[in-house]
Amino acid sequence: MLRVSGVKQGLNVNMSSYWQRISLATGLLAWLGACAMSSQVTRVQAVSESAETPYKKILVISLFESFDTRRYLETEMVKQLSSRGTEAVAGTSMMDSKAPVNRHTLIPMVQEIGADAVMVTQLVSLVSDAEVKDMNPESTHIFRPTYYYNVWTYELTEYVDPKSVDFEHALKLATQLYAVSTQEQVWAIEIDSKIKQDTDHLRDYSLFVNEAETIVSAVSQDGLIAN
Repeated sequence: MLRVSGVKQGLNVNMSSYWQRISLATGLLAWLGACAMSSQVTRVQAVSESAETPYKKILVISLFESFDTRRYLETEMVKQLSSRGTEAVAGTSMMDSKAPVNRHTLIPMVQEIGADAVMVTQLVSLVSDAEVKDMNPESTHIFRPTYYYNVWTYELTEYVDPKSVDFEHALKLATQLYAVSTQEQVWAIEIDSKIKQDTDHLRDYSLFVNEAETIVSAVSQDGLIAN
């Protein structure tokens, strides 16, 4: 699991071993489709007593190998926060795909927008199962008489559509909130999502919308932003 540490030294991100361990999983996350989805939120850390809530401007950061995956989720989280009256800025809107995510890039971003909190979301695990299914196999049978008495020809034609693949994914994300004033983690959750999809619903963007809504709803329920 990737750990983000910000105690007294700013936000430090150690990613080298993390990317090696789950590079395949993050590739899958980039095209997951949410044909059917359910999520459960677990509070890993309750709101810290030192938290100066509600936070008014949040820098939103996500940690995935794919820059597009980061951008999609951050964009939807910013939309959710803004709809609840909290200013938010996506980290990917302030950097390009080659910029590293570490304290040297995050601190200037925090200072530039005047953020009072940083929200970090990362992939913990992704387990996928797949089942191949035949799609609507059909056949035609044709009998024809011949010139010979009581002799017939028989013709069988089979039509088989391309096979379909049904997926079931177990996705776990972790979100931490850091206070800029103390550079300490003040709140954390994990989100376990069960996703079912088929090949007709690949690259369904609703996955990012649903995950963003789940995360920001928890932030709002715990009083970290104004309601």
